[in-house]
Amino acid sequence: MTSLRQSVLSSPSVQIGGAVQRPLALDVAAMREFERASIEPFDLVCFSTGRYIRPMGRYRGVQLRVLLDAAGVRRPDNTDFKRTVFLAHAHDGYAVTFSWHELFNTPVGAQVIVAYECEDRALGIDDGLPVLVSGADTVRAPRHMKRLVRVDAHVLGAPHR
Repeated sequence: MTSLRQSVLSSPSVQIGGAVQRPLALDVAAMREFERASIEPFDLVCFSTGRYIRPMGRYRGVQLRVLLDAAGVRRPDNTDFKRTVFLAHAHDGYAVTFSWHELFNTPVGAQVIVAYECEDRALGIDDGLPVLVSGADTVRAPRHMKRLVRVDAHVLGAPHR
């Protein structure tokens, strides 16, 4: 069991599942195959108290919407994908949400990345690899997620007729 746990910890991966055509499991090497995106450095501040936590450097990785497209979240045969919400899960049970419209139909989506580098340095497990961060959020701490393990797509309710 220990060797399996060490293997998982030394080679973290992100799973994309739920209402997608092609569920994915991507390690860092696979994520590096996609176009690289970055977000500017920022100060991490607590949403509830406004307390300064620490400065964060320039993150680099892949846009979450690119990974979702690779998994086939949009289907040509219907438009249910427009009612999709995404639930991102960290290794410790923390979870955050994004909507399809937010990721694909607003400027926010260009700045939501799954990061594997910070300040030109590869991130490791101790740094929280892989890190999910929404660079367009006014306060970034609530959706700054270390050790992202899974993103699930959920289509909400049937359309009204």
